[in-house]
Amino acid sequence: MNIKSILFRWYAAYKCPSILKEHIHANEIQNKTLIYLLRTADRTSFGRDHQMHNIEDYEDFCSYIPVRNYEDFLPYIQMMQEGEPDVLWKGKPLYYAMTSGTTAGVKYIPISRESIKHHIESARNVLLFYVLQNRQVDLFSGKMMFLQGSPSLNKLDDTLMGRLSGIVFHHVPAFFLKNRLPSYNVNIIEDWETKVRAIVGETVREDMTVLGGIPPWVIMYLEELSKVANKPIGEVFPNLALYVHGGVNFAPFKSKMRELLGKEVTMLDTFPASEGFFAYQNDSTAPEMLLNINAGIFYEFVELEAYMKDGALNTKRLIEVDLQVNYVLIITTNAGLWRYAIGDTVKFVSRNPYKILVTGRIKQFVSAFGEHVIAEEVDAAMAELMAEFKVSVRDFHVYPNVENKRHEWLIEWEEPIPHNLHEISKALDLLICKKNKYYRDLIEGSIIQPLQIISLAPKSFYNYYKSMEKLGGQNKVVRLSNDRILADKLRGDFE
Repeated sequence: MNIKSILFRWYAAYKCPSILKEHIHANEIQNKTLIYLLRTADRTSFGRDHQMHNIEDYEDFCSYIPVRNYEDFLPYIQMMQEGEPDVLWKGKPLYYAMTSGTTAGVKYIPISRESIKHHIESARNVLLFYVLQNRQVDLFSGKMMFLQGSPSLNKLDDTLMGRLSGIVFHHVPAFFLKNRLPSYNVNIIEDWETKVRAIVGETVREDMTVLGGIPPWVIMYLEELSKVANKPIGEVFPNLALYVHGGVNFAPFKSKMRELLGKEVTMLDTFPASEGFFAYQNDSTAPEMLLNINAGIFYEFVELEAYMKDGALNTKRLIEVDLQVNYVLIITTNAGLWRYAIGDTVKFVSRNPYKILVTGRIKQFVSAFGEHVIAEEVDAAMAELMAEFKVSVRDFHVYPNVENKRHEWLIEWEEPIPHNLHEISKALDLLICKKNKYYRDLIEGSIIQPLQIISLAPKSFYNYYKSMEKLGGQNKVVRLSNDRILADKLRGDFE
């Protein structure tokens, strides 16, 4: 074992217990975080506009500063982009992270010197906990590769901007640099297909120990790699020990990933976003993720059911959350996002330490008939269906057919398409009924009809995202929609 591995293992033994101990004092840490954020920004434009100097406690905080979405921040972001300092946070942003625009247009999220530090530390902590739990594994004996957006950055005024993963590329600690792939010259290739082929060429003869990236794009890379090497991934990378993923629910991709890898590889989930690195799986034996409570982020939560019914914004602090309740996530950060509704929903499964599951997106649900089916339900149902019928799915999209009063599931199967689709459809409908009582009541009352599966041609999702120039990087499939816009584009060429 080399000296780098020994040092990292020693640091893991020191750092990981201290991170867990912080959760005993989570309320105190969160209160201190809030005061720090307020005192640091009270002389900014936003701070003056909201009389931040008068805020002494959480009740004042709620009174003076309303919950916001991205559009509400646009006047301040425009001031920043015109070069004005001290707008949302002290000084000027270090970067603007361009979001993937999954549910809206491109957003420019400010990243500060303080916040980028926590992005890097959180990614490091994933590896620390893994090393602590798997003492026999030597991660630094081989290479680590993370499929990411281009690290080539542009300028907006005098501030650099790019995709979050491309920004992070420039802050990888020197400790990891010699082990990192792909190279800068390969990473900056814009065309995704060309980039994948170049990454395969650069990695096919390497000894990979860690792999990371959003599941559908990693699957594409592994398929091309296996094709070029003409052997299973387990033989190409015999020492591959860890796959780190995030950005989408992993359950529908898990079986395909296991099939491709052809060997036992630990798979860890993470919850990073341009707005902050919120949580990560610190224990490979359980799916929930450890909330990042001491990373310059103050958390609030709104019960999803109330939020969807009447837009209620009765926020709760971390100490007030209940287990197994879906919450809309509200964040205040050390990059100047104040009571920002990020759009994700989470569920707590533990309080000491605070652990969560990501359950979906506020804007991604199906409720044309009042059923409010969410991502957590459809992803879990699909994973159970795949296990029961031993079928494999490339990707899928769910939307309502209002005229025929039913949900339609567009599914791109791994070939061949199952012959027993009627039986599979019935089973899938029963699974959704079990997971969503409103959907079950509508089915039992014959108000809506059982769902219909529509099989898509091979590469339908791939061709759509290619046509939209959204292949690779941080781009993600829109799993659910209340309209037919994406469905019509996916089906258009194949009906």
